[in-house]
Amino acid sequence: MIAINNGKRTMNPKIRTCTNEDIGLLVGMIRKSFRDVAERFSLTPETVPSHPSNYTADRLQKDLARGVVYFLIEKDGTAVGCVARELANPEVCYVERLAVLPDQRCQGLGKALVDHVLADARRSGAHSVSIGIIAEQTELKNWYRKIGFIENETKEFTHLPFRVAFLSYDIHEGPV
Repeated sequence: MIAINNGKRTMNPKIRTCTNEDIGLLVGMIRKSFRDVAERFSLTPETVPSHPSNYTADRLQKDLARGVVYFLIEKDGTAVGCVARELANPEVCYVERLAVLPDQRCQGLGKALVDHVLADARRSGAHSVSIGIIAEQTELKNWYRKIGFIENETKEFTHLPFRVAFLSYDIHEGPV
């Protein structure tokens, strides 16, 4: 159990590893949490079917089958966020689909989930953790920088209507 002091009160959210029974809950949470981003950048199922706002149970099941691990954070017994960790290779993990319900943001829950992935990656022997985000989403980029991620490069992909910024966190340098 972790304690978060968000300036108002101390919470003790619980983070647990998800199972197949959580698929419906996770899909709904991911879609709802990314809806504002989809609206802001005009991302539709037609233009970006792979965006988390368009996530499906089938895609999540495929994630689990290839070894992606999902973690769920609960506050007062209610699921309020999630994150996925994928082992790209023995030295690199990816943070994927970090999602906190809109009415639960700015309470330290996203940071707690990222810290959990960083600690999990360290236990697995990984040397770094990487993430790709919409390059124009500067507030999110700055949030990751505050945690200790470093922006490495920005790329354009023909199938995406936005540029992707890639950030990484050196497990041996950071304070996990």
